[in-house]
Amino acid sequence: MKKVSLLFGVHMHQPVDNFGESVDEAIELCYKPFFETMIKYPDFKFAVHCSGWLLDKIRVEHSDTFENMKSLTKNGSIEWIGAGYYEPVLSAIPSTDRRAQIKKLSSYLHKYFGVKPKGLWLTERVWESALIPDLAASGIDYTVVDDYHFLSSGYDASKMDGFYTTEENGADLSLFPIAKSLRYALPFYSVKRAVDSILACSQNENSAAIIFDDAEKFGLWPQTHAWVYEKKWLEGFVEAVLANERIKTEHYSSYMKNNRSLGIAYLNNTSYFEMGEWSLKSRQTIALEELKQKMGDDYFNDVGVSFIKGGIWKNFFIKYHESNYLHKRMLHHSLQQDSLDKNSLESLYKLQTNDVFWHGVFGGLYLPNLRDNAYKYLLEIEKSKAKKETSFEVLDIDKDGFDELKVLTQNLSLVFSTKFGGQMVEFGSLDTLFNWQNTLMRREEAYHDKILHPKESDHVHKETKDEIATIHNESLVIDEALKAELIYDWHPKNSFIDHFSDEEFTQENFKSLTFKEVGDFANQPFELNKKKNIFLRNGGIFLDNAYRNYATTLEKEYTFSANSITLDTKCKSEYEEKLFFAQEFNFHFAHPDKVTFNSKNLSNGFSQHGTDELLIIDDFTNKTLKIKVNQKCSIFAFILNTISQSESGFDRVAQGVSFIFTTPFESKLKLKFSLELADV
Repeated sequence: MKKVSLLFGVHMHQPVDNFGESVDEAIELCYKPFFETMIKYPDFKFAVHCSGWLLDKIRVEHSDTFENMKSLTKNGSIEWIGAGYYEPVLSAIPSTDRRAQIKKLSSYLHKYFGVKPKGLWLTERVWESALIPDLAASGIDYTVVDDYHFLSSGYDASKMDGFYTTEENGADLSLFPIAKSLRYALPFYSVKRAVDSILACSQNENSAAIIFDDAEKFGLWPQTHAWVYEKKWLEGFVEAVLANERIKTEHYSSYMKNNRSLGIAYLNNTSYFEMGEWSLKSRQTIALEELKQKMGDDYFNDVGVSFIKGGIWKNFFIKYHESNYLHKRMLHHSLQQDSLDKNSLESLYKLQTNDVFWHGVFGGLYLPNLRDNAYKYLLEIEKSKAKKETSFEVLDIDKDGFDELKVLTQNLSLVFSTKFGGQMVEFGSLDTLFNWQNTLMRREEAYHDKILHPKESDHVHKETKDEIATIHNESLVIDEALKAELIYDWHPKNSFIDHFSDEEFTQENFKSLTFKEVGDFANQPFELNKKKNIFLRNGGIFLDNAYRNYATTLEKEYTFSANSITLDTKCKSEYEEKLFFAQEFNFHFAHPDKVTFNSKNLSNGFSQHGTDELLIIDDFTNKTLKIKVNQKCSIFAFILNTISQSESGFDRVAQGVSFIFTTPFESKLKLKFSLELADV
């Protein structure tokens, strides 16, 4: 009788410093009842990975759950799996930081559980062979990837029932392929179907059925708490496995000792298939899905999987410049970490947390609070470097071939881009550790097609009595009102953006982007005079009714104090007729609906004419942002929303406030803006 070793593992993670109520909900609905159930069955062996910060939060604030973990470890039920302490994508951080983060979590597990992990949970299963030497040097013998990693590299689907050996420059590592069939079966199928799925993995003598997946599936995902605990799916599953003579539960490390490797393996740089889809640009994602459908599931699974795939995880840095900027700011400090104190080094590790850098079926980059947290860690590092005297650096922070001007005053961390119009791309307060320039473009996403062109299959998911829907196939509710929100920006949402039009700017045409841009300054490069902090572009005014462009020069000179920025703008154009200029700002606020503009809220937008001052009161930071201009302008503002997909469907997310100061001029323009920060 062929037996199968069930290698069962769960991975627990919440974004670092996520909302307290969100973490508490995950503990109450998922982690706590999971371990309360498992402690009833000490003979069931399984593996656990928990990101370090979450594990410590459970220890401090939910000691009963932590004690259950300790008891299960002591009696031999749990095998602990390591990783980076703050759950970074290891291939996206430098070697020094990989080793430090792995060591930090391993030391924590040894301190509180008396174990030294030999296995590693690979965050989002993002695999690059360059990781191998660092994992080996950190005492890691094996890691888990998806069976897709192997299949997409040309391996036989019938030989996914064990582990393989790989190497990089002579450093060895074992690789276990997680079975996709089990990821989609547990806990969504009935107990009987789930057990049958395990038995189906038994191809040969000593086969392994390998499952290592999100613990959140066991109580936190939609419908799962009632299914797993109230209807006692987990108890029924564990009891059925223990009672089945053909299945034995085993730890990964034990299975390695008792069995031989299936051979050597070299894998592509990849993650799971869906991640490859998400990392593509929207049109590419749609085209990839159409190609799969034309090919058919059978042919794709048998042949196409080796050749047809999406992008790599690092494509998110190309797809979202906001992610790339944060990542490269992190790398800049990592490369200079010898100068960081202990607290700043910890902030650096927190900044490496993966959640904020990408977006798929979960909110990720689209969640402003995650970006706020990331900038908090970044500003903690900047605060440790700030002095009374303002410092200036010119360097290509984001590796795009264009320099940025980095300014650090006593109280502000500021960055200005030469690639994008001498605009402000970072406006961070060292007092509040908040970045008001933490904005996000409205951009096309592949899933917007489900809103614009809904299909019956997007709305309907048929469940049978012995399964529940996963977040991958759950029914979508399409709100028709979302269509009106699908407006896509043609330039990053920075501040001090220069617009020119031969038509007057209005509240509506600014929000809907229907104004006619006749200048080439809003998304084009400027030259930087490094000695004077002056940005200059020799551009033009382009009119539909003209046979030539009109040479136009725009000069932007910034000056700084501890709490303020002043911009002198000078424009001179060969075009002598009336034009309209607009200076665009985009500020991020934690509560945009509570922010006031000259004492008015923004629920229905904001407009004011003939004014030279805007007073913004931010309730979250208790700061006042005062903008003054040297002549009367009209001001228009609106809350900038994006439409993103999450595990619960489609979300309208307020990313910030977009506003302009606009005024007419002829041929020459001289404006002076001051932006001052003060306590409320």
